[in-house]
Amino acid sequence: MSTVNPRRGYILGLAAYTIWGLFPLYFKVIQSVPALEIIVHRALWSALFGALMLLVWKHPGWLRELCANPKRFAILALSGVLIASNWLVYVWAVNNDRMLEASLGYYINPLVNVLLGMLILGERLRRLQWLAVGLATIGVLEQVWQFGSLPWVSLALALTFGFYGLIRKQAPVAALPGLVVETWLLLPLAIGWLLLHPAAQSTQPEFWSSSEAFWLMAAGPITLIPLVCFNAAARHLPYTTLGFLQYLAPTLVLLQAVFLFGEPLSGSKLVAFLFIWAGLVVYSVDAWLNLRKNALSKN
Repeated sequence: MSTVNPRRGYILGLAAYTIWGLFPLYFKVIQSVPALEIIVHRALWSALFGALMLLVWKHPGWLRELCANPKRFAILALSGVLIASNWLVYVWAVNNDRMLEASLGYYINPLVNVLLGMLILGERLRRLQWLAVGLATIGVLEQVWQFGSLPWVSLALALTFGFYGLIRKQAPVAALPGLVVETWLLLPLAIGWLLLHPAAQSTQPEFWSSSEAFWLMAAGPITLIPLVCFNAAARHLPYTTLGFLQYLAPTLVLLQAVFLFGEPLSGSKLVAFLFIWAGLVVYSVDAWLNLRKNALSKN
């Protein structure tokens, strides 16, 4: 059994969330490639790179156990569609100057997880959790009132990732093998899309002599490396601590959107962010109080 090393856990956790937070810089480099085509290649190269990683970081018996429970393949196929949908919306948002909405979506995500736990898993919300969800709801409704429509990018990202996590809980497969199988199950769709779109940029021979070709191939390691860091961090840190670190990624996206790519942070958007940030503060305080209460009860 490996020794718990909190310092290593913090470094790895910060590395994972920093890489995720800097993803917009990567997607801006390949902005000329349509979002759906990027996702097709993200699935292809993640499947290949993931297979290579499994040869290095062995997970003994994972395939045998998975084949003994074929229902898990169906669950992983569904979770693969959800994570691919999440990727698609995120890439589209970044490359269409909607990064603020993407950031908002990942701020909402922890509160969506709490709500899904109540509605689907039958978990009971504590008072502060109700308050946190209520504040986030006000933030979303404020956007609806201002613009007359739902902030669909934010909600799509929060809901697809929320349901992804919920479904993966039903398939007890280690993170790396699970993600690799998800991408393998997406391969027929990815290859089929390329065959049905012979005019796509990446199907042209001259494309593979361009810099975009290298960046598309890099989608595999760029997708999987932060996941490996995250799962290594999870072995050294309490899950609650990782929950606090997760706010780093949408904060980095927000800062890039405003200060690097010049997206306007209007008064109405700021009000929505303030309500959701208030909800996250309440959520974090509740998590800390509950953790402290559990620790005291064990002593």
